[in-house]
Amino acid sequence: MSKVKDGLDRPTYEDAVSYFRANGFDVLEAPGTKNRVFVKKYNCSAAIQQDEDGMVALFAKPGYLIGGEISKLVDRGYQKFLKTTKTEVPATAEHLQALHQFSEELRIATGIPVLYNESLGSVSDAYVYDRVQGRDVPEDARKPRPWEQQKGKQKRSA
Repeated sequence: MSKVKDGLDRPTYEDAVSYFRANGFDVLEAPGTKNRVFVKKYNCSAAIQQDEDGMVALFAKPGYLIGGEISKLVDRGYQKFLKTTKTEVPATAEHLQALHQFSEELRIATGIPVLYNESLGSVSDAYVYDRVQGRDVPEDARKPRPWEQQKGKQKRSA
């Protein structure tokens, strides 16, 4: 039975788990944790759990499975990569299509709203372009850029 939360009619945790089982997802109970499951389909996975209101909360974002681990999608500007704690591989069109399809079905089952930019295609977990790398770190904590390093060189004046 669905409930209204945040102005949206959303399925309960039990409804979502039933939907996953009825629609070809593998549902695996998280070890040592009550009311948390991993759902898997198209070699992609995510984890959901029951929140205090009996609704669905996302515990682990969707990702493509690599070596049994849910990967994060990283955009390096010229190529997307699937990154785990052990490896990083270039994301193929097949990987991205599977992840997109899985994410859409996950949102249908859980009632999580679909955002416009997410419906257009793959949204990465991190954007790491070499020329902007470190911009999210405070200036005094950033590594000096090559042109900022003046080891033994005098600054040119204009």
